[in-house]
Amino acid sequence: MKFTKMQGCGNDYVYINGFEEKVPPEQKPELVKRLSDRHFGIGGDGVIFINPSNEADFEMEMYNADGTRAEMCGNGIRCVAKFVYDKGLTDSEHISIISGGMVKYLDLTVEGRKGSLRGEVSRVRVNMGSPILQPVQIPVQADGEQVVDEPIEVCGKEYRMTCVSMGNPHAVVFMDGVKDLEIERIGPHFEHHERFPKRTNTEFVEVLDRQHVFMRVWERGTGETLACGTGCCATAVACVLNGLTEDKITVGLLGGEIDIEWDREQNVVFMTGPAVTVFEGEM
Repeated sequence: MKFTKMQGCGNDYVYINGFEEKVPPEQKPELVKRLSDRHFGIGGDGVIFINPSNEADFEMEMYNADGTRAEMCGNGIRCVAKFVYDKGLTDSEHISIISGGMVKYLDLTVEGRKGSLRGEVSRVRVNMGSPILQPVQIPVQADGEQVVDEPIEVCGKEYRMTCVSMGNPHAVVFMDGVKDLEIERIGPHFEHHERFPKRTNTEFVEVLDRQHVFMRVWERGTGETLACGTGCCATAVACVLNGLTEDKITVGLLGGEIDIEWDREQNVVFMTGPAVTVFEGEM
């Protein structure tokens, strides 16, 4: 089986060309766990299969490192766009990708094009669609129409959270001292909290100014990652809902920076960030 290791701001996955590599569905969870293992496998935050689709140009079939399916990955979908263009599966710089039943539209920035050289994708802008704020659709157990700056008790301490879905659930927690946070200790307790029936991704965010924030993320099924694209989108929406930033911000992460804009007139979130091929191999 051939594979490609790719990363977006350090959020790394193993990518498999589903046009060529055929893996029975029942074998994928165990395969994903084996490939994702950083000591005995290739190593990554999960595995993404790139498949043909009738609803879009391509399908992104995403798995967390623990072998569970996930609906959406912002960094992952940018890397899928780079993969299909760089590998010649498409010649278009404007493509659509479906993941978890949701179609996203992407604009590719291609560098190095000259004469017969195609060039390679360096950055991708993704229309991530409208944020979902209704608790039942996120899902999160709550009484109101939205969960904004709402208390939640974790490990005997009260935190304030704002919940958003970008196709997958997020709980955004604003605090100071994020760099020193013991995320390995409290992250799992957020992820498996009884208020999140499908678990949750948790973003711990420090607001630096009206255009910049710093974020660390605990991703369900994986743990802390260096970046989370959908988490950046959820963070930007939460910032605006709490009156903390402008509609367009740069989110600083352990692995780099991602630019997010919430166009509130269209109610659409746009994400722009890098996509990088690390290496290729065969196992």
